[in-house]
Amino acid sequence: MNINLLDKSNYLKGLFITARKDKQLTDTEKSILKKLSQKLGFANDFYEETISGLLANKYIPDDPIKFADKNIAESFVGDALKLIYADGCISDAEIDWIKETAAINDLNSDWFELQHNQIKQTPIQKIQSEFALFSII
Repeated sequence: MNINLLDKSNYLKGLFITARKDKQLTDTEKSILKKLSQKLGFANDFYEETISGLLANKYIPDDPIKFADKNIAESFVGDALKLIYADGCISDAEIDWIKETAAINDLNSDWFELQHNQIKQTPIQKIQSEFALFSII
């Protein structure tokens, strides 16, 4: 699938927002974000600069992300859920934000709950290595 630059940027931005929602940034989250940033084609310098000030950066708005394509939105929601479960520190703020993003992308709430429950039951090692983005790019 061909993902336009705006959706690539929004995908990464959304993952950064998701990671900071619990007001902490673990090494596991940093590693995942770096891997996904590279897959989306962003330079390592960009990733390093963004990650270094992520928690304090008030210029990244927390608005839910709207994608141009439903398949990209589904991929993003799955990857964002995996990101929050990968470090074992799950907050209501993270889940609520992902749920809002799913809603503005017209993803059914039943679909969201199914995805959420599946990821919640997935072993952490598998969560940390398998991302939907890899299958759509």
